[in-house]
Amino acid sequence: MSATAGYDYDYAPVYKPTTAPLDQSNGHVAANGARPEDEVAASAGEGAVQLKRRVGLLSGVALIVGTMIGSGIFVSPKGVLERSGSVALSLIVWAGCGILSLFGALSLAELGTMIHKSGGDFIYILTAFAGDPPARGGIKPVPAFLHAWTTVLLLKPAGLGIMALSFAKYIVQPAFPECGDTPPVPTKMVAAGCICLVTFVNCFSVKLATRIQNIFTVTKLVAVAVIIIAGMVMIAKGHTQYLATGFQGTTSSVSDIATAFYSGLWAYDGWNNLNYITEELINPYVNLPRSILIGIPLVTLCYVLINVSYMSVMSATELLASEAVAVRFGNHVLGPAAVLISLFVAASTFGSGNGTTFTTARIGFVAAREGHLSEVLSYAHARRLTPVPALALNCALSICMVSLADIGSLIDFFSFAAWMFYGATMLALIILRWTKKDAPRPYKVPIIIPWIVLLLSIYLVAAPIIQNPQVEYVYACLFIVSGLLFYVPFVHYRLRLGIMRKFTILLQLMLNVVPTTYKDTTQD
Repeated sequence: MSATAGYDYDYAPVYKPTTAPLDQSNGHVAANGARPEDEVAASAGEGAVQLKRRVGLLSGVALIVGTMIGSGIFVSPKGVLERSGSVALSLIVWAGCGILSLFGALSLAELGTMIHKSGGDFIYILTAFAGDPPARGGIKPVPAFLHAWTTVLLLKPAGLGIMALSFAKYIVQPAFPECGDTPPVPTKMVAAGCICLVTFVNCFSVKLATRIQNIFTVTKLVAVAVIIIAGMVMIAKGHTQYLATGFQGTTSSVSDIATAFYSGLWAYDGWNNLNYITEELINPYVNLPRSILIGIPLVTLCYVLINVSYMSVMSATELLASEAVAVRFGNHVLGPAAVLISLFVAASTFGSGNGTTFTTARIGFVAAREGHLSEVLSYAHARRLTPVPALALNCALSICMVSLADIGSLIDFFSFAAWMFYGATMLALIILRWTKKDAPRPYKVPIIIPWIVLLLSIYLVAAPIIQNPQVEYVYACLFIVSGLLFYVPFVHYRLRLGIMRKFTILLQLMLNVVPTTYKDTTQD
């Protein structure tokens, strides 16, 4: 490294822990400093570590259901109804969002059983456009880099921020019953605390994080069951006057229908989360498609029935005026026991935030391992082997999102940019069908399915811009393109600032993290 220039190229941090705990099973020191009970699997080579397969079918279903059923169904029903204009069309939109999510997830199931690395959309786009092994530098890796850049720095932190704010609203609102809306300061403080707590859990242990996910998934399904059963009882008693309005007031605007799908698809977000942790999924050939085929239809059925329940006791005007739809519903049918709805919804959003945190860190982790983000993000705790640096970055960015934006603007911002990359992933599948015709595909979808998702993705991105342009869309595009300012020097030319070596070693010492490697253990 030049002392005057202050940078070098392609350096590798040199710090490694000098001590390692004893392997309690045989009295020897583990080569990577890990213990058998830690969330880590040793791979070939001294000091080489990688994440261990610990997520089975039940946990896979819980991860999908638990991250999909979060705050969206309790916050965005009014967004779907407002933009669709009628009760009937809003229910069609909810069902349509479920079908679209299922099609997208089945397409990713093919990619996930063909490409065994974690990272989801990022690794699939990288493989399709940059080859396998991927090119380092040049124009081919650009789409994958822009996905990682936007997802790690904007989309996932915004998503976690939305969940945390929703959690905080349902926790804080009972303490301020006379307020039309929850006070912003305590709401944001509780949201920040939620983000820090789920980050700590995921830093501490993968096993603990998945157990918490399973528990909170059961809790949210109980909440969903309470709402659905209460709604069906009200319908059986003859409360159908609001549902009977049917298609009255249906919008004819293409843009409004697209933004209605935005709100609905926000509630379905999470359908692709299992692909982010493929390296940690037991028998992914079987459990990935099965988890999808169980989880997403279950969520779709729940969402449609929940909305029917809402509309059995609430008029469109009342629903649109409510900031906490599920709580208002509870006040109608449960009386004093409605406070339980707040607790159930808070538990639901907390569980969704935990699952989202678990999967989000793997995107930055894999992107850094592929050389697209700072290398320290691919490091993991020397004993527990949780991706602590990636988790810490997501925590900090999510807290920034909470402090700067409100839920409504975040949902629109999130959906617009997210569907650009979902479409790119479908295009990646189509390209790989052509460029890797003979590659093993344990699970294969009809080619019409990714084409449908791709065309609908284009519609969801283009329709609002054409018919109702907003400044948020400009900001999203500018943010995505700004990634090129970092790609050219740091990825293409592999420039490394000299200070980053010292910063990386400092983080290694502070967080007790070490470099990781990748070994395909699918058949192990």
